[in-house]
Amino acid sequence: MILDLFKLDGRVAIVTGASRGIGQALALGLAQAGADIACITRSGNADATRQLVEDCGRRFLDIAADLGDPNARTGLAQRVVNELGRLDILVNNAGVTGRHKPEDYPIDDWRYLMEVHLHAAFDLSVQAAPLMKQHGRGRIINIGSLMSFEGGLNISAYASAKHALAGLTKSLATSWAGEGINVNCIAPGYIETELAGPLQDDPVRGPQILERIPLGRWAQPDELAGLCVYLASDASSYMHGSVIPIDGGWLAR
Repeated sequence: MILDLFKLDGRVAIVTGASRGIGQALALGLAQAGADIACITRSGNADATRQLVEDCGRRFLDIAADLGDPNARTGLAQRVVNELGRLDILVNNAGVTGRHKPEDYPIDDWRYLMEVHLHAAFDLSVQAAPLMKQHGRGRIINIGSLMSFEGGLNISAYASAKHALAGLTKSLATSWAGEGINVNCIAPGYIETELAGPLQDDPVRGPQILERIPLGRWAQPDELAGLCVYLASDASSYMHGSVIPIDGGWLAR
């Protein structure tokens, strides 16, 4: 039956940055489909997400690690296997923001953003792949952005990282497709989250963005969960190296 292909029973997923917003919605969607969840956040405080996941009858592991620190990333995937028994799905969602004119961009902020968005995604993927290969399958889902396609305004580090993440997705997919690991990227448009609040409420940029979205509204985080479940499931067995916008029609306009 077709719906059986979407079931994630018995599988284990890492979702980075899952304490709130998009990450929390993706973790919940995966749990509702049957997966146990390991959440990696800088604070290690994902109690709200834990409650949502455990209410689905799934196991939850909360790991505190600053993904912007290479040393803090060491052994994270193996730790999940040690605690939850296996690793089937990796969702590289964690991110930070920064808005500066290019000539004023603090170099330390640039480097930290790159570590979180790009280097951590590569590092965790390389950690996860051998553990997934033990079971003959795996799913890596990177969370890109409209800025995987566009340049944005005064977000040079973010746009650079998201463009690079799209390229990384395609490269890893090319390397690992034949070994049973699917690597794909979700590129969300404008999503109503706590971090996006200042931009949505900006008296100039807020209305400009809203007018540009053909659907006429920002998305809710849970509107990304269906695509994430699809990419994590057997239903997406022939999907490799895709960067998929989910943007209310933004790029089509």
